[in-house]
Amino acid sequence: MTRAFVAGATGYVGRSVVAELCARGVETWAHVRPDSSRLVEWSDRFAKQGARVDTTAWDVAPMQRRLTELSPTVVFALLGTTRARADSAARSGGPPSDYEAVDYGLTAMLLQSAAELPGGPLFVYLSAAGVSPDSRSAYLAVRARIERELRASGLHYVIARPAFVTGDDRDENRPVERWSARLGDAALSVAGLLGARTLRNRWSSITGHQLARGLVRLSLDPATRDVVVHSDALRA
Repeated sequence: MTRAFVAGATGYVGRSVVAELCARGVETWAHVRPDSSRLVEWSDRFAKQGARVDTTAWDVAPMQRRLTELSPTVVFALLGTTRARADSAARSGGPPSDYEAVDYGLTAMLLQSAAELPGGPLFVYLSAAGVSPDSRSAYLAVRARIERELRASGLHYVIARPAFVTGDDRDENRPVERWSARLGDAALSVAGLLGARTLRNRWSSITGHQLARGLVRLSLDPATRDVVVHSDALRA
């Protein structure tokens, strides 16, 4: 039996992953921060879809205990923050919410906890296109570190590196990202017409729903293990 634990379940991609897992009849645990101001709302939404909500605190010992109790066969690491959220947290004096604290710190904690489980679950990690060990971008650099630690963890994995993830159903207003995606897609369409179809398929934008379907499909395919996939494979 497949049992999924989804960290980052309330995010743009995470909520679609939860919906897709439930639609496929997978026992699904959607993690929501215990201090979330929308805990009741998310709990009701996920329950209606057929998922169970987990509110384990983000701390190593509680997370390890909870994953041991649940024994998931697949763990989805879909965690991420934005520069705007990090700046807002810094101004308000709240806990750190930058790339180092969230994108790396929480994902590394989840990975450490999963690696302690007997047998080890499949670890599905949402990385990003353009990741490289020598990246100067803080956003990409922390993902390169997680990818390196995941490969060394002993767990089977699926690393997803989509290009722009966008869509009209995204809660956050990201005009620069949307226009960049549209301009990029337009240029890639021209490239595709000129024969560069592989380039177009790999780098064109992908919606949250498309990405979620791809992540879930790959996670349930026993033949897909220890791979790095891009938008073309996720969209297939």
